[in-house]
Amino acid sequence: MQTTRSVDFSRVRTARQASPWRSIGYVALYVVVVAGAAFMLVPFVYALSGSLTPERDLFTTPIKWIPAQPQWQNYVVPFENNYARYFLNSAIVSLIQTASPLLLCSLAGYSLAKFNYPGRTFVFVFILSTIMLPLQVTLIPAFLIVKQFGWVDNYLGLIVPGLATTFGTFLMRQFFLGVPSEYIDAARIDGASEPAIYWRIMLPMIRAPLGALAIFSFTGSWNSFLWPLVIINDDQMRTIPLGIVFYFGATRVPEYGQLLAVSLLATLPVLAVFLLMQREFMKGAALSGLKG
Repeated sequence: MQTTRSVDFSRVRTARQASPWRSIGYVALYVVVVAGAAFMLVPFVYALSGSLTPERDLFTTPIKWIPAQPQWQNYVVPFENNYARYFLNSAIVSLIQTASPLLLCSLAGYSLAKFNYPGRTFVFVFILSTIMLPLQVTLIPAFLIVKQFGWVDNYLGLIVPGLATTFGTFLMRQFFLGVPSEYIDAARIDGASEPAIYWRIMLPMIRAPLGALAIFSFTGSWNSFLWPLVIINDDQMRTIPLGIVFYFGATRVPEYGQLLAVSLLATLPVLAVFLLMQREFMKGAALSGLKG
């Protein structure tokens, strides 16, 4: 008993001696993280300040972080010049290209992970090999196909090529592989149909990767520039990235305050989607790390 007590007391003393250094380490780490976060927020703070600063004072030094006369019209004038239409186009395309991969990629991943049929491995390798092809290689063939269908300058040309992605299919397959097949066997024994097994059993088990895929899909679609640039000529069909380039590039003297205002507004939908899905995104990132 005496030996046990001495060992316990020695551990307590060691923990007490180490705790101040551990606390100092936590404080130092916290300070570093806060400093890094503040440094990364500087461009956003400058953009917010610059969007309200008069044009003549925008490039003065030192920087006027708090404008004396806020120029609120910088947030209004672009929407008087077709910017509402640009936002609407981006919203329609991005929402569809977010919902569609969640369905199509999860179906493809479920099939490749849980069903045995001839050529399954070949199909997966073929799908995966398309990741190695840069967009520039498939850009012209994709444009010619879309042109043959008559989808130039309309929503179909913007939306259909992005209804499913190779990355989404690969991500869904990897997570479905981690789901025990015993759940499927038990559901089949109970008489559940294959659509019911997929919809009511399998999908709830991969909510985390679905949330991560939703963020990736929405962000990629909202920020897409090259494909809309190729497929769209009509000003009424332009998305936000195209609208920013053509609206401010067409003027001889760009209004940088309006440009900063529009850029800030364009980040809000992406930020909103991330805040809504961040819990599932973090779960998906943690699970993918555990899978190696």
